[in-house]
Amino acid sequence: MTGSFFSKRSERGTVLRPPFSIDTIIAMSTPNENEAAAYQCPLSAHPNDGKSKYGGRDLVGYGSNPPNPKWPNKAKVALNFVLNYEEGGENCLLHGDTESEKLLSEMVGVGACKDERHANMESLYDYGSRAGFWRLHRLLTSKEIPCTVFAVGMALERNPEACQAMSSAGWEIASHGYRWWDYQNVSEEVEREHIKRTVKIHEELFGKRPVGMYQGKPNVNTRKLVLEEGGFLYDSDAYDDDLPYWTSTAGVGAKPHLIIPYTLSENDMKFASPNGFSHGGEFFTYLKDSLDYLIEEGKEGMPKMMTVGLHCRLVGRPGRAAGLKRFLDYVKTLQANGDVWVCTREEIVNHWYEHHYPAEE
Repeated sequence: MTGSFFSKRSERGTVLRPPFSIDTIIAMSTPNENEAAAYQCPLSAHPNDGKSKYGGRDLVGYGSNPPNPKWPNKAKVALNFVLNYEEGGENCLLHGDTESEKLLSEMVGVGACKDERHANMESLYDYGSRAGFWRLHRLLTSKEIPCTVFAVGMALERNPEACQAMSSAGWEIASHGYRWWDYQNVSEEVEREHIKRTVKIHEELFGKRPVGMYQGKPNVNTRKLVLEEGGFLYDSDAYDDDLPYWTSTAGVGAKPHLIIPYTLSENDMKFASPNGFSHGGEFFTYLKDSLDYLIEEGKEGMPKMMTVGLHCRLVGRPGRAAGLKRFLDYVKTLQANGDVWVCTREEIVNHWYEHHYPAEE
């Protein structure tokens, strides 16, 4: 009897079960040439099968041996607070868009209104720039906590007083793009122009360009355009590690480019997502647990960094700000014993360039 086990089936697909001899069973279990070829090149085969690095992704990273970042004063964690300043740069017909904003507000799950304004959404965003920003500014400056601002260019232009407050506080002001858009399907030409335009806005408002970039909702070409612009020392459009790392993009120059991963986990955006934080106490507990765990890893010889993401219209509400205040008070106790280095992303960049720049091959 010839053929394989898989060919011995009835027309209805059930395996035939006569009392075959041992020789027959062996013959039935041995694939023929066609089946062997199919096994060597299965229908599900893909050119990226088995690769750990492909298409800009890296599933291995530092692996089991991350570098010791050697943070200043032997700190166990580098802690960075990021204040996202987006209000006035979101989708709105008044901004020339074709729909209203739909993301990160008190109205969880609301859809965009096509060709219409959404009065409630506009008002919720306005709270961020009118009230939430100033509450967070008072809180952070009173605690002497440095922070990095991810600032949307269009939003900055609408509030010069807030810009002056950021600058006077000594905060790092990084670029959050020109618009708070989803750039997934935005053309390279438009995105390139937006990146250049927001750099110019920073130069006009603050007297210097941003050194960091976080588009926030990028596409696979965004990093290439950031490198092409030529003046950014880092970008944060990544969530894939607890430490900075170097990368490069083919065709844009051989100079290494630093990635400082951001977070959607230790982030107040969970106040505006299903099953997220319901009150400031939960926010405090989660941040404290995260920081405590990283400190323990640092004491075991593997220091890390931690980012806390903030939004003026979200944690800028008083009940939520109370949870943030509790965390800042806790952080101050850890600063006192040297476990935590509270810093801006620009300070992390300068440290990484000084101590971890790749050696020339």
